[in-house]
Amino acid sequence: MKRIVSLSVVAGVVFVFVLASAVAQEKAATKSATKSTTTTKTTKTTTTTTAATTKGPARSTQWKINNAMSAAPMSIAKNATIMDQPNASGEMPILRKGTNEWTCMVDDPTTPANDPMCLDKNAIDWAKAWKSKQPPNLKGVGLGYMLQGGGSPSNSDPFATKPETGKMWMKEPPHVMIFGSKIDPSVYSTDPNTGQPWIMWAGTPYEHLMVPVK
Repeated sequence: MKRIVSLSVVAGVVFVFVLASAVAQEKAATKSATKSTTTTKTTKTTTTTTAATTKGPARSTQWKINNAMSAAPMSIAKNATIMDQPNASGEMPILRKGTNEWTCMVDDPTTPANDPMCLDKNAIDWAKAWKSKQPPNLKGVGLGYMLQGGGSPSNSDPFATKPETGKMWMKEPPHVMIFGSKIDPSVYSTDPNTGQPWIMWAGTPYEHLMVPVK
C-alpha cells in the first residue's frame, strides 16, 4: 500500500517559509557558479547560446552537467548525481556519479522552457515512476528543486505532450516541489497563476505541491 504522509496547514506554511529562506541564502552562490551557463527566464526567448537555455541536439556532457546543476542550490547540486533525459530505450544515463542523496536531471529538450530539476531520493523514485507511467510507491515525502522554473503542457494531465487546443505552455516560476503527501484542496488550489503554492496533476497518482520561491 502506498504510504501517504499528511500535511497540516501549519506544517505546510512553516515548510514553505523554511524553503524560501534556504533558497535565499544559496542565491548568491548559485548565481555566481552558474552565471556563464544560465540566463533568466525573461531573456530565454531571445538568447540561445548558454547552457541553461540552448535547445537542440548539440549538447555536450559538460553542458548537460552545468544545466542540471542550475536547478538547485549549489550546496546540493555540486555533489549530486547528474542524469540525462531518457534515451531511445527509455533508460536515463548517468552523466556524473554523486556523493549525496540528490539527483539532478537535465533540461527536457521537448519543452520550450529551460526546466532542469534536482530531486532527493524519494522524489527521484517519483520521477522514475512518472517517466515510466507507473504508480509511484514512495517511502516518504520527497522534495525537488526547479530554480530555473519550467514549462509544462498541462497542469491536469501528467502525460500531455503539448497544450490543449487554444491553450499555451505553462510558465512556471522558480519553485520547489513536494511529493508523496496528502494535499488538502481546501488549502491549496490548482490555479498556477496566483503566485501561491498550487497542486499540479491533482487527482492523479502524480499529484504534488508546487511552491514558488520568487
